[in-house]
Amino acid sequence: MTRQRSRSAAAATRLRVCFLAVAIILSLFAGRLFQLQGIDSGAYAAMAVEQGSKKVPLPAARGEILDRNGIALAKSVEAVAVTADPSITARHATKIAEVLVGKLDLDYFDTLQRLSQADLRFVYLAHKVPTWKATKVVNALQAAGLSAGVYTERDPLRTYPGDALAANVLGLVGSNGDGAAGLEQTYQSTLAGTDGSATYELSPDGERIPLADSTVTEPVDGTSLRTTLDRDLQWYADRRLSQAVTETGSGWGVAVTMDVQTGQVLQLSQVPTFDANDPASISPSSINARGVQIVYEPGSVQKVMTMAAIADQGLVNPTTKVVVPPSLTIDDFEISDSSDHGTIHLTATGVISKSSNLGTILLAKQLSDSKLHSYLRSFGFGTETEIGLPGESGGILNPPTTWSDANHATIAFGQGISVTAVQMAAAVGTIANGGTYVQPTLVQEFIAPGGQVEAAPAARTHRVVSEGAAAEVTEMMEAVTRDDGTAPLAQIPGYRVAGKTGTAWRVDPETGRYVRGENTVSFVGFAPADEPRFVTYVVLDNPTTDASGGSSAAPVFQDVISMALERYGVPPTGAKAPNTKTEW
Repeated sequence: MTRQRSRSAAAATRLRVCFLAVAIILSLFAGRLFQLQGIDSGAYAAMAVEQGSKKVPLPAARGEILDRNGIALAKSVEAVAVTADPSITARHATKIAEVLVGKLDLDYFDTLQRLSQADLRFVYLAHKVPTWKATKVVNALQAAGLSAGVYTERDPLRTYPGDALAANVLGLVGSNGDGAAGLEQTYQSTLAGTDGSATYELSPDGERIPLADSTVTEPVDGTSLRTTLDRDLQWYADRRLSQAVTETGSGWGVAVTMDVQTGQVLQLSQVPTFDANDPASISPSSINARGVQIVYEPGSVQKVMTMAAIADQGLVNPTTKVVVPPSLTIDDFEISDSSDHGTIHLTATGVISKSSNLGTILLAKQLSDSKLHSYLRSFGFGTETEIGLPGESGGILNPPTTWSDANHATIAFGQGISVTAVQMAAAVGTIANGGTYVQPTLVQEFIAPGGQVEAAPAARTHRVVSEGAAAEVTEMMEAVTRDDGTAPLAQIPGYRVAGKTGTAWRVDPETGRYVRGENTVSFVGFAPADEPRFVTYVVLDNPTTDASGGSSAAPVFQDVISMALERYGVPPTGAKAPNTKTEW
C-alpha cells in the first residue's frame, strides 16, 4: 500500500515538472513573440533590410496646374514604372527581355543588361507606363512563368489636357520627373511633393512580404497652382494668333491679355509652340516663353510712354500744336517719318494717331536724358517683371549717361530700346489703370493636398504718372482707332477703344545691325477706353507680306479683347469718344 502511494506521488511529481517545463517554454515563446511584434519590430525590420529585403520608392502625386476657374491645364494620371530585382531575374533575363520588348518601347540589349546584373536588387526598366499597358505586360510574364522579380510601382504620368494650350506658360516635365520649363520649372519644389518609400521582404519565389508599418514612409503629394489664365480665352487667342502668323508669313507671334486693375494675365499665347504630350515632336526653339524671354525693339507703341512722361511734366496736352518738318538731322543721322511729307501741322493727338516719329522727337526734347530714362524705368523697362517664368529678360534700356542726342530721339519713338511683350503690355496697362503700374502675375493661389488655400503674393504697384496725364494720353490713343487713324480695324462696335500701332526694324541677333526690309509689327490697346478693364498686345515678327501693326496685329487684338469683354460681362458705357483734332 505504501509502495503504491509512493509510485503515485512520483508520477504526480513528474507530471508537475512536465507542466512547468511546458509553461516555461510557452512563456519564452510568448516573450519572444512580443519582442518581435512590439519592442524590437523596427530593429528587426532593419535587419530584414540588411538580409535581403527590397526598398522601393513611392512617388508623390504632382500638384495640378489649374486655370482661374479650376479647370486642369496640367495634371498627373495613374501610371506605373516597371522595375526588376536582377538577383532574381538574371537567370531568365533573355526570356524576360523578349517579353518586355514585345510589349513596351524598350531597347532589347539595354533591357537585357539591366535584367542581368545579379549583384543588384533594384533597377528601373520603364517609366510612366499607362496602367492598361502595364496590365498586359504582367499578364504576359505570368503566362510565361517569368513574373518572378519583375514588379510595377506607382509612377504618375504628367498630362496636358489641352495639348499645346498655353504650353509655353505651363512648361513640361522632363524624363527625370522635374519641371523643365515654364511654371512646371519655376514651381518645381511646390508641385513635386515628397516621395515616400516602402520596404518589402522577398519570398524564395520573389513575391513581396510586407514588413511592419515602420518600414513604410508615405509620400507627401504636391501642392496645386491656380493660375490667372482663362482656358477658353487662351484657346481662342492661341488659334487666332496662329492664323495671323500663317497669313502674314511671320517668323513668330505673341499675344497677351491682362486685367489692367489686377495685373492678372488672362492669356499669353505664342507661335511656334509645342505639345508636351508628344515630347518627340518638340523642337528646342519652340520651348522658350517668347512673351518674357525674347526682346525686340517695340517701335511706335513706345510713343505712348514717351507722351505720358511729357504730359506728366505738364508739357503737353491733346491739343498741343507741333510743326513737323519733312525730316530732322541729329548727330549726322537723318530721321524721317514712315511716309514722306512736307512741313505739316499736327496736334499732340495727331502725333500719336498718325504715328509721327518727328513730332515725338520734337515734343520729347523737353525732357532730359535722365528724366526720360527715369520714366521708362518706372514703366517697367530695363528690368524683369518677375512674372514667374524662368529665363525672363529685363530687356535693354541703356543708362542715360551713355545716350547721345540721336539715342534720346530714337528711344523716344521706340528704336534703341528693347522690350518683352509682357513688359509692354504692363506698361500700356499703366496708362489704362490711371497711371499706376501693376505687376503682371500668373498665379493666384496655392492649394495643398488637404484643400488648404494660400494666396500668392500680391502684385506690386507704384504710381508712374498722374491720373490726368494718363487720361490725356488715353484721349490721344482713341484717335488711333478712328476711321482716319492708323488702326480702324481695332474698332469694337459699341465700345471706345484706345490703341497704338508699332513698326520697328528688326535687329540681326548675330551682327547687332538693323536688317532693312525686315520688321516687327504690333498693336496694343485697351477697352473700354473710358472705363478700362483689359489690355491686349499683339506682336508679329518679320511678316513676309506687306503687313503693318494696323492691318495685321490690330484685327487679332480686336478679336481677342472682344471675347474677353464678352466673357467677363463688360458692357459698353454708351459714352462717345472725343473727336480731338489731329491737325491745325
